[in-house]
Amino acid sequence: MKRILIIILLVSLSSYGQQEPQYTQYMYNPTLVNPAYAGSKGYTSVFGLYRTQWVGLDGAPKTANISFNKPIEASKIGYGVSVLNDHIGVRDETQISVDLSYTIFLQNDSRLAFGIKSSANLLNIDFNKLNQYNPGEQVLQNNISNKFLPNVGVGLYYYNSNSYFGASIPMLLDTQKYDDVNKAQINQRYHMYLMGGKVFDLSYNLKFKPAFISKVVAGAPLQLDLSTNFMFNEKFVVGAAYRWSASVSALAGFQVTDKLFIGYGYDTETTRLSNYNSGSHELFLQFDLFRKNSRIETPRFF
Repeated sequence: MKRILIIILLVSLSSYGQQEPQYTQYMYNPTLVNPAYAGSKGYTSVFGLYRTQWVGLDGAPKTANISFNKPIEASKIGYGVSVLNDHIGVRDETQISVDLSYTIFLQNDSRLAFGIKSSANLLNIDFNKLNQYNPGEQVLQNNISNKFLPNVGVGLYYYNSNSYFGASIPMLLDTQKYDDVNKAQINQRYHMYLMGGKVFDLSYNLKFKPAFISKVVAGAPLQLDLSTNFMFNEKFVVGAAYRWSASVSALAGFQVTDKLFIGYGYDTETTRLSNYNSGSHELFLQFDLFRKNSRIETPRFF
């Protein structure tokens, strides 16, 4: 009973091993998984995202994130701060992260950045919210309140005016999140991310960008996301994405002002899970502040 309960509660609801939140529109704020991205735009960028996954399924993941990153003027250093809340079933976890990057300038206006991420996680699990068919189970009596879990991560990010490639491990340390006297336990395993994308100018007012992100973690299948986006007149973005053996997505965005961009994504499952939910929604806002013209300015796509 104990082992079944823990597996269902903390693994099955987490998308077959999904321990870190997943994002459909990762390309707009890679600092979520790669600290080396911090400051790469050359100006201050503020990002807010809300994702509700598998709508209609009790206990499905809900994720909220707000972050900013910026370069330090007249230096090769960038930094960022983010706050993330991930809620799955009776588990609620908040993460506060600080990113620091150092950039090397290469030939042909290319740059290579190294990043380090330090994070603090606070884990809460309230078993009282479960429908308990056997209240006498000992595992149901031990709530977890603000369990502190520190971690550290690293990343590499190579980019120029129209393309990028990154590799990162946002949480290097294997930490034990839950242990019921060694009868049932959940360990946070490190995830390795690879990402890349390129912007093509199809005409004077039309840009096309294919992109990908892959996630590798021990004990779970390879996750691969492929996406394509078109930008019209520097204002409107439409696109589609495919998560390997999991879902397909429709993407849209609008440049409201020179400093404000808003985006939306909708996922529908391609697995049997689609019989039990009505899809996933993802909404984000991006504010670009103190933006100045420069020789290299990363396109709005990334």
